[in-house]
Amino acid sequence: MSRPTVYLAITNHGFGHAVRSAAVANEIQKRCPDVLLILVTTAPRWLLESYLEGDFIVRPRGFDVGVVQSDSLTMDKAATLQQWQQIRQQDRSIIAGEVSFIKQNKVNLILADIPPLASAIASSAGIPCWMMGNFGWDFIYRDWGEEFMELADWISGCFSQCDRLFRFPLHEPMTAFPHTIDVGLTGGNPRFNLEALREKLGITTPPEKTILLTFGGLGLNAIPVHNFEQYSDYTFITFDVNLPSFPNLVQVSNFLQLPDIDSHLFRLRPVDLMPLCGRVISKPGYSTFAEALRLDIPLISLTRDGFAEAPVLLDWLQNYGTHQLIPSAEFFENNWDFIHQPLQPPQLSERLDKNGNEAIAQAVVDYLLNLP
Repeated sequence: MSRPTVYLAITNHGFGHAVRSAAVANEIQKRCPDVLLILVTTAPRWLLESYLEGDFIVRPRGFDVGVVQSDSLTMDKAATLQQWQQIRQQDRSIIAGEVSFIKQNKVNLILADIPPLASAIASSAGIPCWMMGNFGWDFIYRDWGEEFMELADWISGCFSQCDRLFRFPLHEPMTAFPHTIDVGLTGGNPRFNLEALREKLGITTPPEKTILLTFGGLGLNAIPVHNFEQYSDYTFITFDVNLPSFPNLVQVSNFLQLPDIDSHLFRLRPVDLMPLCGRVISKPGYSTFAEALRLDIPLISLTRDGFAEAPVLLDWLQNYGTHQLIPSAEFFENNWDFIHQPLQPPQLSERLDKNGNEAIAQAVVDYLLNLP
């Protein structure tokens, strides 16, 4: 008898979608160790391995574009549209190739975050397509004006064929989906002893004087590094190894490995470092926001123009998280006076559900265990 098999189609954009998909996949594997996970993504394997504790297969394919960017804030709309046109010209051959792979590997379910073509692939393969996310690419592109309207309509049409959407918090309405189930926040959990981690990284400042800078997989091109000297009594942590060195700047290589409590070697991730910090400075992005909110770590977020998800995320952050919003110009051009300003409490008293990994994983396992 073949193993229950899940094909996880992950959007070809940055690291955030891969991170949250891998966190859900890891929970699926914990609840059903026999499951075969096929992660269909262009994300690097080391990133997936930093969230997934068991075995999995990577199929290096990209079915969408996301947004073409030179760094985590700079977008190239013309290149985005051009790459989408190439994908749509090849969509029949893409679908045919994936259907052949799915049938050959006896895949039972597609779980997608959140490439539109996944629903067409599932329909042609005769299996369900479930999706998960907090926004759809139709929402992003529709905001870019007339040139993107036909693409947005096509994407909405693909989403309308999805059998089930698990909608995270921090979401836009996602009205194209016919069957929506609201779930909690997703993300990774810290897995290291904090004192050992503090000693390994040479951090002597208390959490209120320790700040994590994290701007997604693409980083930022122009961090004003002179500010590290301005705040010499603070420790700043970054994964950007291209910054010049400062005594109070801890540069964490993605490839630094530490044993967890079970002596397994795992690469450090932003979520592992968040408990060391009194604040996280980030751009608007679901995965960083969600992991900080799950840990109740205050967030200082830059603003972001021209990306429709950003104001949605910032609204949710102001409602549910301890926060501070700063215009991007203030971060790039000024002396970071915001560090001395008080953080704002959440505007709402209710708390967000933090069990999205578990809810999605249990639904997937229930489906797989009830297959005929």
